[in-house]
Amino acid sequence: MKLLIIDDEVIIREGLSTVIQWEEGGFTLLKPAASAEEALLRIPIERPDIILTDIQMTGKTGLELASEVKRDYPLTEIVILSGYEEFAYAQQAIREGISDYLLKTSRPADIMAAALRAKKRIADKRIAMIEGQAHQTAFRSKLLERLLRGDQPITEREAEEVLLHYPELRIASAWESLELWLVTSAGMMTIPSKTRAELADVDNILHVTEDCAVLDWDTGWLLIFRAGQPGAKRTIRSAIERAERAMDQRYFAAAGKPVKSLVELRESLKTAEQTAAFHWITGNSSMVTYEEIKHRKGMRTVCTEEEEKVLIAVLRSADKDRLCTWMANTLEMIRHDLEVTPGSMTSFLHSFLVAGFRWLERGAVSVGKSLPKLSQLEQLDMKQLSVKPEQLVIQILSAITVQYEQVVGGKSGRNTTIERTLTYIREHLDQSLTLSQVAASVHMNPNYFSELFKKETGKNYIEFVTEARIEWAIRLLRETPAKVSEIAKRVGYEDMKHFNRLFKRYTGETPSYFRNEVNR
Repeated sequence: MKLLIIDDEVIIREGLSTVIQWEEGGFTLLKPAASAEEALLRIPIERPDIILTDIQMTGKTGLELASEVKRDYPLTEIVILSGYEEFAYAQQAIREGISDYLLKTSRPADIMAAALRAKKRIADKRIAMIEGQAHQTAFRSKLLERLLRGDQPITEREAEEVLLHYPELRIASAWESLELWLVTSAGMMTIPSKTRAELADVDNILHVTEDCAVLDWDTGWLLIFRAGQPGAKRTIRSAIERAERAMDQRYFAAAGKPVKSLVELRESLKTAEQTAAFHWITGNSSMVTYEEIKHRKGMRTVCTEEEEKVLIAVLRSADKDRLCTWMANTLEMIRHDLEVTPGSMTSFLHSFLVAGFRWLERGAVSVGKSLPKLSQLEQLDMKQLSVKPEQLVIQILSAITVQYEQVVGGKSGRNTTIERTLTYIREHLDQSLTLSQVAASVHMNPNYFSELFKKETGKNYIEFVTEARIEWAIRLLRETPAKVSEIAKRVGYEDMKHFNRLFKRYTGETPSYFRNEVNR
């Protein structure tokens, strides 16, 4: 804490500055002032926390100084160090809010003790202020949250109660309106688990203006403010970029329908949530408004017969690269449809999954076998299909291809034992996958299994597993905001250096550089 000594006697100023070891008490000693007038000029600039002053000085007295300082800086602690011990001076000092009254004959230890008491009072006041502000913020937030989450129409009385605590949301003229932005993680629809301190830090980042109400929400944050503020969008974009750096993930901001009063705010929230569902469709856009998407009617929801034939040809090839290319082209076509909505997109993609399953079903019937259950398709969450379409569609169609080759035998003539092994590997990439373990899972001698595996797949076992893991890591880097270290562990690598080395050998780039290029 900063401490300022004020005395018109140079010997007193120098003595107090040099005799007492202020640094040991945790104080930063400012240059002493020779008068109250000098101190009053310096205080607004240097902002001392504690002032140690004489009473009788040339010009203004220490008591007059104390009166002015307490008026403008009420948290500043003032200690009088005087040669006068008359009771009247002490009484006036108390009236002026002075913390301690000591005589100049006091020992250095007593003066230090008085300064330490003042330091503790400042710390206590600051803690009380922070706790009071936190209490007030929590109360305000709960009030606004209750209004937004309620299922009954908002009454004027409820709106007025909220406005008492959020005066910045009060509409002052006919041309003004309220704008609500929902900020969510661009890679997932729920906020990741973080410590309270990290959340508080991001919350502070998102307080983009004094006229903006910020509220923690299920899927991120709500920002509510009066529309028409100059540079509001630019400020929100800047805040999102800072939040992305703090949380190490990408964010997406969706604006709801502008409304004319707090009574209509629930409608704005509803439309913001509808807009947020477009975060995959809008691609690299970090900010989208309801006005931009509200007129969309939806794309077609069923694939054509020709598109189904193309898909079946891709599945028959059992070529993963070809499947990924088909998926990329299909998604690109979806994104270019100016009428596409999340609901119509998921229905369209689901029609391809159904087409693939029908192909599998026909194949099973053709060889007189019953069709096994496909758990990936049965457990599909349609909402997630609009969030991470590429990952889910490829996963399910790959499973259909594996099932087809197991049930029908495929046209490749690949050994069904090796097919079972490939399925086992794909499902356990995040676990230990030694050759001996996998060979044991299909009851084979490791040496014979190794030779058969290379014969059937064209790759040795280690090479195949490594490529499968790196391909999975590539998809995670493209489609999720997870940290590189988290992705390494998820695909089975505890050693980050080893993962980085393998990734660069396979792709020619480090994981971090690859992600930056993808997100550019």
